Amino acid sequence: MIVLKVGGASVGSLELPEEPCVVVHGAGPQISEEMARRGLEPQFVGGRRVTTPEVLEIVRESFAAVNAQVCAAIGPRAVPLHGDEIGLLAEPRPELGCVGTAIPSAPPAIEAALAAGLVPVVTPMAVGPLNVNADEAAAALAVGLGAERLLFLSDVPGVFHDGELLESIKAERAEALVGDGSFEGGIVPKLLAAAHAARGGLVAEIGATAVVA
Repeated sequence: MIVLKVGGASVGSLELPEEPCVVVHGAGPQISEEMARRGLEPQFVGGRRVTTPEVLEIVRESFAAVNAQVCAAIGPRAVPLHGDEIGLLAEPRPELGCVGTAIPSAPPAIEAALAAGLVPVVTPMAVGPLNVNADEAAAALAVGLGAERLLFLSDVPGVFHDGELLESIKAERAEALVGDGSFEGGIVPKLLAAAHAARGGLVAEIGATAVVA
């Protein structure tokens, strides 16, 4: 089984693998656009969005809209699932507001959909409700569900370091480079999530870059 993380900007080009698949999606661009429309300034710490109760409502609305788009792109086999309603777990991060760090879990609704030959499409909102980084949510579900592979689809071809597209990177080195500030922005949670999954025994790929234990 594969967990596929789809970026909010990558919905239109969605192609599913033949194996059983769980899709986790973000909605970063949509959230930021709606915040700007309402005169709110996005704030990020370590790639995580600072989420006030007001922002949380925007997050929920944006997740719902993207979820519907992803389900439409997949077709009748898609099952829309909202993480906070099905038991996606996270450790609260109150210093960031209504935010959590996803922890491995295996929500029964996802397992039931897979058993029925369907494609669960999951929003990264955790019980609380808490806004969870979609990359972290995908990794936590991949580990919790016992997936074989975790694939990140995004609008970048892979991980670049010193101007070079990396074919592979070890989890330990990825974490060290994040720690010394070599990477910034959205690639940070993606790399850390992939490293976490790789340490859990999964094959983790960010575009063309494999993250290995």
